[in-house]
Amino acid sequence: MSAYRTGDPLDRRRFLTAAALRGATVIGTGALSASALSTGVLGTRVTGATGATGVIGATALGAVDADAAFAAPIRPLDPSVARSAFAEGRIAAINGDVLEVAGSYGDHSRVRITGATSVWKGRATTAADIETGDGLYARGLPLPDGTLAADAVWVNIVNLHATIRGIEKTRLHLAHGQHEIIGNLVAERTSAAYGDASPTADLSRLTIGQSAQILGAWRPSDGSVDLVRVAVAPGAGRRR
Repeated sequence: MSAYRTGDPLDRRRFLTAAALRGATVIGTGALSASALSTGVLGTRVTGATGATGVIGATALGAVDADAAFAAPIRPLDPSVARSAFAEGRIAAINGDVLEVAGSYGDHSRVRITGATSVWKGRATTAADIETGDGLYARGLPLPDGTLAADAVWVNIVNLHATIRGIEKTRLHLAHGQHEIIGNLVAERTSAAYGDASPTADLSRLTIGQSAQILGAWRPSDGSVDLVRVAVAPGAGRRR
């Protein structure tokens, strides 16, 4: 099983960038500094194999917005609250409320979706949008039967540093190392963050040659990324 507790040697923040580069699930390098997209407060009811039931607030494990996937894990103040565990990989099968996940390192995990699981897939959504073949990063509590009861699941989330190589009406051409990535501009969803300013729908200051940090959702069907936020340095670029 690839679910593991915080503090293990494996750095969970490595996991989701390569999804857009080679079809494997990995996470990008570091959290974005712009403000959170949204914050939810949920209660997660989990039932283990022994029948024992517990209720835990999602914020006891951390925030559930997109940026929370890359934030440093928190340690619960309440000693009765178990430390959070994580799982990652490609979804190989969906059996009812359990996701069978093939990990990036050849391991396997089972992630249980509860009625209170927060799901992000380019936006806050529901478990109905999760599909076989998607990449997954999940946080939750380990159950006695070996599954991970997820309080938050981030599907196909990508966080990477790139250079803007081309700008079209509906997409950006991005370079990440030796890889070329198509970034889809999504109406009423894509925003730009200029320095420390709040994200805005005004993309006019994005210019070719800028370095940017990209937060988005990978499309397994064609390898492109639906752009949620494009963050550039303070004062970067001029209006087109």
